[in-house]
Amino acid sequence: MIRRTAGLTLGLLLPTMIFAAGVLPPASAAAPDNLVANPGTEKLADGQPECWQLYRRGANTAELTSTREAHGGRRAMTLTVSAYTDGDAKVMMAEQAGCAPAVTPGLRYDLSLWYRSTAAAASITLFRYDGTQWQYWTELANLPAAAKYTEATARTPVVPPGTTGVQWGVGLAGAGAVTTDDYRMNEAGKPPENPVCRPGKRCPTGAWEVLPYQSPVRGIHAALLRTGKVLLIAGSGNDTGEFAKGRFSTTLYDPRTGAFTSIPTPADLFCAGHAQLPDGRLLVLGGNAAYPAADGSHGYKGLRVSYVFDPATNSYTRTNDMNEGHWYPSATVLGNGDVLSVGGLNERSEGAVSTEYFSAAEQRWLKPDEVTQTYRFWGLYPAMILTADGKLFYTGSHVFGDGQPGTGASLYDHNTGVVTDVPGLQDKDRRDQSMSVLLPPAQDQRVLTMGGGNVNSNPDAVRHTDIIDLTARKPKYMPGPKLPTGYREDGSVQKAHQGKMYVSAVILPDGQVFETGGALHNRADPVFEASMYNPSTDRFNDGMARDPVPRGYHSSAFLLPDGRVMAVGDNPSDGSFDNRISVYSPWYLFEKNRPAITAVASRTWSTGSRQKLTVDREIAEVALIRPAAVTHSSDPNQRYVVLPVTDEDDDGTVEVQVTDNPNIAPPGWYMLYASDARGVPSAAQWVKIEAPAAAPPRARRTAAVRPPAVPVPAGVDGCLRSYGNGSQCVPRTFPSMVADRCGYLRERGLGGLAVRAGDPHGLDRNRDGVACGAGD
Repeated sequence: MIRRTAGLTLGLLLPTMIFAAGVLPPASAAAPDNLVANPGTEKLADGQPECWQLYRRGANTAELTSTREAHGGRRAMTLTVSAYTDGDAKVMMAEQAGCAPAVTPGLRYDLSLWYRSTAAAASITLFRYDGTQWQYWTELANLPAAAKYTEATARTPVVPPGTTGVQWGVGLAGAGAVTTDDYRMNEAGKPPENPVCRPGKRCPTGAWEVLPYQSPVRGIHAALLRTGKVLLIAGSGNDTGEFAKGRFSTTLYDPRTGAFTSIPTPADLFCAGHAQLPDGRLLVLGGNAAYPAADGSHGYKGLRVSYVFDPATNSYTRTNDMNEGHWYPSATVLGNGDVLSVGGLNERSEGAVSTEYFSAAEQRWLKPDEVTQTYRFWGLYPAMILTADGKLFYTGSHVFGDGQPGTGASLYDHNTGVVTDVPGLQDKDRRDQSMSVLLPPAQDQRVLTMGGGNVNSNPDAVRHTDIIDLTARKPKYMPGPKLPTGYREDGSVQKAHQGKMYVSAVILPDGQVFETGGALHNRADPVFEASMYNPSTDRFNDGMARDPVPRGYHSSAFLLPDGRVMAVGDNPSDGSFDNRISVYSPWYLFEKNRPAITAVASRTWSTGSRQKLTVDREIAEVALIRPAAVTHSSDPNQRYVVLPVTDEDDDGTVEVQVTDNPNIAPPGWYMLYASDARGVPSAAQWVKIEAPAAAPPRARRTAAVRPPAVPVPAGVDGCLRSYGNGSQCVPRTFPSMVADRCGYLRERGLGGLAVRAGDPHGLDRNRDGVACGAGD
């Protein structure tokens, strides 16, 4: 592999200034259709190709010369390495104004050159400028020896956030000579531009805005607090380096001002569970005790700890511990405000089988003998939605690998421990990181499950949707309309069978469900597509504006009080993280004269009560939406509760009826919206639903016997830890269309990875300790 290190020797010093740290490269002076300056090396400076530079490392002799033996034009350039012992040499674009091409984060670029070579260890190498310094990026293609001019082509990975320029060229990690000519660099194809929307003019597709600032933390978990601010939790952020240093992070974001407040984070809350408590605080449970070992001796390990985040003090307070560690646990709020959690991995990397129960009244986790135990392993982040009769519906949405045994979905009576299979879910073993949502209104008790894949077998993600009516005598999933097809990163349209995993689904105040984001494969191949699902017609309205930022693994989208949708995160296989924030404005934000709730008589509402609010016009519907606490395409507590209008006065006073079923509207803070006859909703007001005086009983003890440990493979996340730095993910199974594994990895920023423990994929053919490096 060809890397630049601190011991670099400059073989050619150009007469113009090299960039100092902190200086951004300006835009390239090349023509728009080719970003490479002096692509045919025709221009010389002191006898050397202008804008090209020789770099050498290690014990070898290297020389760069101009030659008349060109592929096109009059000149080419030759890199010759002799007296080779170790190290490498390369010719690349110079780090100076007008030479290093400027690039745009989030895009990919097509590269090509013509070469002939006597060397067996030549490759195309890229470096990038991160706003402070140049650093190695990746290797894209090996160049086999060629006596005649041969074209080499490659496509870069997605340009990481913060990158403003790149330099690239050809390097040798052994003796020989390579002559190159006619370099090209073009922006790769991309999805078509979204329509332009203007305030005050109708815009059915809505519009996205990528904010001019980024999140200071990796927003793997997101929760909208009753203050209107957003808590973004990273913990170690899927970064083994941060974990090793004990650096865990949380930030509090104010969408109204754009301000971020750093929150001291007491433990690695990476991949914890979370739920909104009745008093408006956020319960955060479990997290990460260890990353997987490179040799596969153990996988992720879960924490027993639990904390409550209080928006009044902006701080975490520890509760008592759970009975078992949990990494990737569920968290569902019950009708009495308590929280039930199942699933995840325990502190021994086994399947966690304890049913954990947090009493909101006692502010503690109950002991195992106080809770009805099934000792069943529910998988990771199992989507558990509270039903009208107080049971939990496991929708089949989960994270990593196959679904549950049986039909893949079930009804779970947590009071008795009885689990009943629910039939009809399509391809249950391809619903990994699908998303399920209780369709508006919650009173109708219908659930929609969308998309999904499988990180272990790594097929194309599916377009399936499934709908179930939980009020039926024998509930059964029925196939719903297929997810609309989207665009790939290169601008091509998905094939007819291709869908997406990592789906985000957000209930909007107009009663529709907005779905966005996703990817085709395990931490790879983002899909750009968004649509509206209308529960009244059970149809998708496709063609909504697409988020221009890739939103795959570790991405989330959620509703803000003003009716916009905020999207964060993307953590592809190369271990990078996209901290850009996107905000979607739905159609109703472009309508003139939006309704407003001008007053609410009381901010505290009891179940079954009648409440009054004041509006500025005649209203067609009033509804409550529970604020998000979302991660990994999972927010089982999301719901839209209609409040029937019982009286409406000429002065704008509206009386509404609050449901008398606390399982429809569990205790806690909600956003209150009012929509006019056009279906245009107001911005939200906050109200609190109190726990009913006669709360539903909590679970009762049973005499279930704890089974032996449930083994879970160390590679449950679909990644081989034998390569890279532990935060990177070489897939255990490559997608079926992949013929060149190293080519696939290089395109995704995974070229030249250190071999840490064995080489199960055979990626280090020359056995130099580097997978998909030069010579592989």
